[in-house]
Amino acid sequence: MTVMTDPRLTSSQNPRPVFTLEGVGKTYVMGEVTVQALRNVNLTLYEGEFVVLLGASGSGKSTLLNILGGLDTPSSGSVHYLDHDLTRATDAALTRFRREHVGFVFQFYNLIPSLSALENVQLVTEISEDPMDAAQALTLVGLGERLHHFPAQLSGGEQQRVAIARAVAKRPHLLLCDEPTGALDFRTGKLVLQVLKRINEELGTTTAVITHNAAIAEMAHRVISISSGEITSVQTNTARKAPEEITW
Repeated sequence: MTVMTDPRLTSSQNPRPVFTLEGVGKTYVMGEVTVQALRNVNLTLYEGEFVVLLGASGSGKSTLLNILGGLDTPSSGSVHYLDHDLTRATDAALTRFRREHVGFVFQFYNLIPSLSALENVQLVTEISEDPMDAAQALTLVGLGERLHHFPAQLSGGEQQRVAIARAVAKRPHLLLCDEPTGALDFRTGKLVLQVLKRINEELGTTTAVITHNAAIAEMAHRVISISSGEITSVQTNTARKAPEEITW
């Protein structure tokens, strides 16, 4: 995979497609059982937008996120990142794509208990080409005074914010979040959403959040609803809500 230009450098007035999925399907075969996780998915993600992928458990949201992030490949159809065909990329190229261009945030924080918040973020900055300073990344998520605390000394919301700092420290073009508030209470979840909104706006990072919580969709530019492996609707929010205005 050749060097890719930063998709955030174009005019915000005419956002260009960052990701294009055409006719994407994903089938898992487990013994005599065949599961159709995705069916004929057509989707475009644009630079700098905040998208919510909304659907119930088992709808195919996580499978779609894995394909966007280069963690999995489709059984049919095509996936393009800018002008690069990820469907035909080698394992080494997909690894490089994930390392250089994608940040992941999951429901569970996956921090290393024996490392401080700063050291957990530094794990990523040490292998990135143009990383943000680890302390700067933690300051961005509101943890500038908690750099040397260990995960056990942090609340659940603070641990999730460390995980977000770790994801954005390598300056990814795409931030993929799988149920980032799923393990948090209402108040803490809103703090995490505020951080995601800030990163999207200040860094211009294309952000896709997977959730079953319909209320979160109110803060997105677009809401993509998924059911039984298919996109059932795409809605544009003409009046977005701030995270602090959302209730669930």
